[in-house]
Amino acid sequence: MTVTAPETSRAAVASRPAVSLSSGHLPRWAPWALLGVAFLVGAAPFAVQAMASGAELNIAGSVILGAVVYLVLIYVISRIIEGSRKAVDRLVTGVVTVAFAIAMVPLVSVAVTVVATGVARFDGLFFSSSMRGVLGEGGGALHAIIGTLLVTLAAAVISIPIGLMTAVYLVEYGKNGRMARTITFLVDVMTGIPSIVAGLFAYALFALIFGPGVRMGIAGSVALAVLMIPVVVRSSEEMLRLVPNELREAAYALGVPKWLTIVKVVLPTSIAGITTGVMLAISRVIGETAPLLLTAGFTDAMNYNLFSGRMQTLPVFTYSQYAYQGIPAEAYVERAWAAALTLIIIVMVLNLVARLVAKIFAPKTGR
Repeated sequence: MTVTAPETSRAAVASRPAVSLSSGHLPRWAPWALLGVAFLVGAAPFAVQAMASGAELNIAGSVILGAVVYLVLIYVISRIIEGSRKAVDRLVTGVVTVAFAIAMVPLVSVAVTVVATGVARFDGLFFSSSMRGVLGEGGGALHAIIGTLLVTLAAAVISIPIGLMTAVYLVEYGKNGRMARTITFLVDVMTGIPSIVAGLFAYALFALIFGPGVRMGIAGSVALAVLMIPVVVRSSEEMLRLVPNELREAAYALGVPKWLTIVKVVLPTSIAGITTGVMLAISRVIGETAPLLLTAGFTDAMNYNLFSGRMQTLPVFTYSQYAYQGIPAEAYVERAWAAALTLIIIVMVLNLVARLVAKIFAPKTGR
């Protein structure tokens, strides 16, 4: 009787010996078993301490000690059974995994805390009214939401063209000239300036024009634009450098002028990365509080005019509600957390829109 290929393969698989500790390889369940044992060992001393003192179990300490015990166990056991090379590989894998978990802890903790605490005031009144004439419970953050959108939009209108054209000059025209090196140095310096310095600059600029004590939304937009420009320049510059020179040379060979090559070839090719960089810049400044306190101030009333009067924003609203609590204090704290959650949702929506724009306008690689 002729043996078919599937029967042969099944016979070969069935004849393979099971992986055991004596075969020179750890079974797949071994790392997970060691992880469970490590966490039990790590929690044991904290559990004894909690029982002796009557306090709660220190979960953070148990997890950290368990992670250290796991790294030691996986390295020692793997070195004994699998050899030093595989042991080092498992140790590095464990260190990278632990580092990733540690990095995710504050992110998840902040997200859970903001959502759990801020959802209490996520109602129609919060998004349809301002704080004008409100003392204690009630009121909303509509004036702060509108102010944040207007101030950030104006900052984007100011900074995106300046940053993008600066990046185009550095990549396409400046090359490694003295002017390009000077601009690059200044951009790097601006990247590291504190946000309060940008606020002081904008306040001093408008104080020279309109007099001391001036507060208006456009001043806050200028302060945010100062923070956005270096981020837009650096991200756009890197994206433009990734465009292959063959595309430029092909356009030049067809007689296309340089400016039209940049507009029709270079920018469309890098639009996805540029959009991502712009959104990073917006996300960087939309939560700034210090420069807006100096320039836009805060108010409890609606203001749609960037060029007249104080304008409230969500970061400043969150700060003022939490710092200047009235009676009952819970109402102010709930409004602060709800404003923080609203700000996070706005950033998330903007990032989703940016991804959609990048997907639509990115050059199509297929035929």
